[in-house]
Amino acid sequence: MASIVVVFDFDRTLLDVDSDDWVVTQMGLKALFRQLMRSMPWTDLMNRMMEELHAIGKTVDDIAECLTKAPIHSSTLTAIKSAYALGCDLKVLSDANQFFIETILKHNGIFRCFSEIITNPASVDQQGRLTISPYCDFTSSPHGCNLCPHNLCKGLVMNRLRSSEIGPKRRKYIYLGDGKGDYCPAISLKDGDFLMPRKGYYLWEHIGSNPTVTEAQVHGWTNGEELEEILLCLINKTVCNSNGCKLGHTSSSDCKCEAGSCPAHESSPQTVSVPR
Repeated sequence: MASIVVVFDFDRTLLDVDSDDWVVTQMGLKALFRQLMRSMPWTDLMNRMMEELHAIGKTVDDIAECLTKAPIHSSTLTAIKSAYALGCDLKVLSDANQFFIETILKHNGIFRCFSEIITNPASVDQQGRLTISPYCDFTSSPHGCNLCPHNLCKGLVMNRLRSSEIGPKRRKYIYLGDGKGDYCPAISLKDGDFLMPRKGYYLWEHIGSNPTVTEAQVHGWTNGEELEEILLCLINKTVCNSNGCKLGHTSSSDCKCEAGSCPAHESSPQTVSVPR
């Protein structure tokens, strides 16, 4: 079993943009999307957008073609391939949806790097329409977390991942995220884990203002180059510490992954679902 688990949020973390916003904007539904977004739960809203696209003659293939143009930083791709090659267990934990994520990962040649994609299910119905449903049925089985959206508590998923581990040695987790939905899993991390919030976004600002809410070391990043450098540095440091070896060229003087990089410190394959 891999000793390091790397968990990626998808939108604005692994992907440079929000995949939902990308599709509705590129396919001409931005105005309707904005009109409805304050009155509908997000997953229901995206399912409605898929209905609208089907109604105007857009096919699932059209949606997939749009998704293949969504930008991923080349260094992020390199980081994912390198982390996989180093033996890490890579997972996606996202409030996007299965079809969007799988399409983008496959197009960029990294789908098989991930052992699990934990997200909202998506399928194509008999009429050829893409349908999106919530990961958690919040009407019959609410998750009960007041920090997270009704359809998915990422903190609960992280706890389930940890509790499913076999053996006496605890695996180390590295969590990368940006948004409000990443706060709950961030504060679920333990001592020895690492949190990589994207600078300039909700998670960075809120963890930085109160870094004691998580036991993990916090390492902010801005773009794909920094993501690659910091992630691979953390992996190499963890492996070396575990094996009792010296860091060599990945030492603290050669990479930007020293503890204390959050704002407060600076100032002072196959898709698998986790059981619900």
